[in-house]
Amino acid sequence: MKVLMSGNEAIARGAYEAGVRVCSAYPGTPSTEIFENLPQYKDVLYCEWAPNEKVATEVAYGAAIAGVRSLTAMKHVGLNVAADPMFTAGYNGVTGGFVIVTADDPSMHSSQNEQDNRRYAMAAKIALVEPSDSQECKDFMAEAYRISELFDTPVLFRTTTRVSHSKSLVELGERTEREPFPYKRNIPKNSCAPALAYAKRPKVEQRLEALAEYGCTSPLNRVEMGDGKIGVITASIAYEYAREVFPEGTSFLKLGLTYPLPMKLIRDFAARVETLYVIEELEGFMEEQIKAAGIPCIGKEKVSNMYELNPARLREMLFGVKPVTRKPEVEAVPRPPALCPGCPHRGFFYAVSRQKDVIITGDIGCYTLGSAPPLNAMDSCVCMGAGFSVGAGMAQAFRQMGKPRKIFGVVGDSTFFHSGMTGAVEILYNNADMIPVVLDNHITGMTGHQDNPGSGYNLQGEIAAAVKIEDVLRSFGFEKVLIVDPQDLSAMEGAIREAMNASQRCAIICRRPCLLIKRLKHDIGQCVVDPDKCIGCRKCLQVGCPALSLRGKKSHIDPTQCVGCTVCAQVCPMGAISRKEA
Repeated sequence: MKVLMSGNEAIARGAYEAGVRVCSAYPGTPSTEIFENLPQYKDVLYCEWAPNEKVATEVAYGAAIAGVRSLTAMKHVGLNVAADPMFTAGYNGVTGGFVIVTADDPSMHSSQNEQDNRRYAMAAKIALVEPSDSQECKDFMAEAYRISELFDTPVLFRTTTRVSHSKSLVELGERTEREPFPYKRNIPKNSCAPALAYAKRPKVEQRLEALAEYGCTSPLNRVEMGDGKIGVITASIAYEYAREVFPEGTSFLKLGLTYPLPMKLIRDFAARVETLYVIEELEGFMEEQIKAAGIPCIGKEKVSNMYELNPARLREMLFGVKPVTRKPEVEAVPRPPALCPGCPHRGFFYAVSRQKDVIITGDIGCYTLGSAPPLNAMDSCVCMGAGFSVGAGMAQAFRQMGKPRKIFGVVGDSTFFHSGMTGAVEILYNNADMIPVVLDNHITGMTGHQDNPGSGYNLQGEIAAAVKIEDVLRSFGFEKVLIVDPQDLSAMEGAIREAMNASQRCAIICRRPCLLIKRLKHDIGQCVVDPDKCIGCRKCLQVGCPALSLRGKKSHIDPTQCVGCTVCAQVCPMGAISRKEA
C-alpha cells in the first residue's frame, strides 16, 4: 500500500517497521512531527517527550545499552544540547541499534541560527545517514539500525526542513520484530572512565575505516551513470534539485551514507566523468573531504553555503539563468509574526514595557515575539534557558560597573523544565540581582502544543504527574513566588512592582493557559469599540494585538480574531472598549 507522507511521518513509520522499542525526544521544528506520529504504534513501542534533548538522548541510549532498538529526535540546535552523551556513545558503541535524528533548518524558518549538523558526525566519529525524500526516510531507517548494530555505533540521521515537511508517496511495509539482545553487564564497554576511553580510541578509528569500506557497496549509495560529460556527487534534498537543474545525460553519485565518505567509490566515479560537481546544501562538508583527497571538483565556488537551496536558485548559481518572475499587480501587506489574539504573554510584556530603565532577557518560544513592535519588550534572545542565565551574567556585569539595573529574565514553562531550572539555581547561588519570570501557558506552544512535565499529560495521552513550577522555585530557595494572571493588567503591574521592591529573593509565575489548548474550556468573549467614546489616542494599539487596527481615526476590533481577553479594554483611558459574551 502506498500512502502520501511527510518525511517526518515516514521516519516514524520507518522506526515502527524497523522494530524500535523505546523512543524519547524533545519537540523542535522541523523534527516535531516524528514523535507526534509515534503514539499510534504505542501497542508495540514506548514513546515520550523528555524535558530536554540531552535527557532524551540519554534515555534512548540507555534503552540501546539494555538491548533494544531506540530512537531520539531533535532539531539542529537541539543536538547542541545532546552532544555530550552522543560523543560518549560514539566511544562506547551500542548494543541495540541507536539512531539520533537531527533535523536541520536551512534559511532558519523557525530557528535562531543556521548550522550544518553533518559536522557533528565527523566530530563524534559516528555514521551519518541522509535521506532525500519520504520513501527514503522510511527505508533508510531500517538500514540505519542495521548499520548501528553491525558497526557498533550510534547513527546520526540528518534531514532538513524540506525533507522533513515535504510529502511524497511512501510504500508501506510490515513491522519486523527485532529480538532484544540479552543484557549482560559490560563495564569496559558501557563506561567511559578515562582509562577505558583511552583503550577505545583506536577502535573508533578502525570503525570509521570499516564504515568507509562498507559505503562503497552500501545500498544507501548509488551511481546513476549518464554520458560521462558531467558528474554530480550529491545527497539529501540537494539531489532532488540537482536532478532537476543539470542537463540530460548527467551522471550522479547519490550518497545516503555520507560519513565516512566512500572515497574508493568517489574516486571511481570521478574517473568516469569529465567535469565533477559536488552539490550540497549549506557547508561544503563533502566537497572539503573530496578536495582534500586530491579529487578536483566544483562546489562552493559556485553554490552558496548560505540559505536553503531550490531549483531556481541552484540553476542561477550554476548556469547564470535567472528565474522568470512577474511582479504582482497588488503587493501583499507585510504580516510579521505576532503574539496571537488573547495570548497570555501579552499582558506581561505590556506591563513590563511600561517600567522605566528595565532590561528583559528573553528566550526561545512564542514569547520571543515580545521583542517585536510595538511591545519591544526584550533585550536578548540566545537559546533555551538563557533568559535566566544571560540575565544573571548581565546583572553581575552591572554590579561590577557599579551601575545596577533592574533585570527580568523570562522563560516559558516548557523551557523552565528544559534548561531554566539550572539558570534559576545560578541566580540564587551566585546572588544575581534579577527577577526570574516563568510564562506558564500550560503547554509547549511554539512547536505546536506538545505536553511537558507541567501539563499533566504525557506523549502517549496518559495522565502524568504535573510538576509544579512554584514548588520547584520555592525548593530552590526563592522566598517569594508571585503567581499572577497576566491578563489582569492591574495585578500584573502590581506583581512587577512588588518583585522590584522585594527584600526577599523573588520570582514571578505568569499563569494562564494558551487559548489553543483543545482539551480546556476557554472563556471566549468579544471586545467591541464604542466609536463615540474612542478619541483615537491609539493606546490600545500599543498592546500589539493582531485583532486591533484603525478605521479612519478610530480603533477597530476584528470580530473574527478577537477572543475577549480585555487587555486592550484595560489599557483604554476612555473606557471605549468593552467585552460582550460571544
